Amino acid sequence: MAKEKPKSCSPGRMLGAAVLLTLVAFVLRIAESILTMDYYLDPAYSAVWSKLMMPAAGPPPAQFFFVSLLFGLITSLIIVWAYHVVAPILAGQGWIKKGVFFGLFLFLLASAPGIMSMMLLINLPAALLFAWLVAGFVISMVDGLILAKLC
Repeated sequence: MAKEKPKSCSPGRMLGAAVLLTLVAFVLRIAESILTMDYYLDPAYSAVWSKLMMPAAGPPPAQFFFVSLLFGLITSLIIVWAYHVVAPILAGQGWIKKGVFFGLFLFLLASAPGIMSMMLLINLPAALLFAWLVAGFVISMVDGLILAKLC
């Protein structure tokens, strides 16, 4: 199998990748929240949610989505930068292998420890935290594949 030619990831391409990662994560998180909506609607957990997300009973206001997108973009820029730093280590691998490796690396470095910390700090059902963990894994893997293909 021929070696894949390294891609040049210009700042513009990195920004485009970050925007794409932001949108993918946003859509996947919305899908995850729809599947776990019962937890968000359960009055027993209403005190857990931020006032930005749920200032009152009902769906989050538009402001929450704008802030989510902003935070997602900032996170995606960090992820793209991290990929840029790690990519030379993965040189010579196919894009799928690089993407899976980076996605797993990202998941183990960020999502898994974050969920474990939440288990200790926030009174939420284990099933919801597990759903967040699964969503984090899927998002991390998709991010890795996108970055390996684009950069």
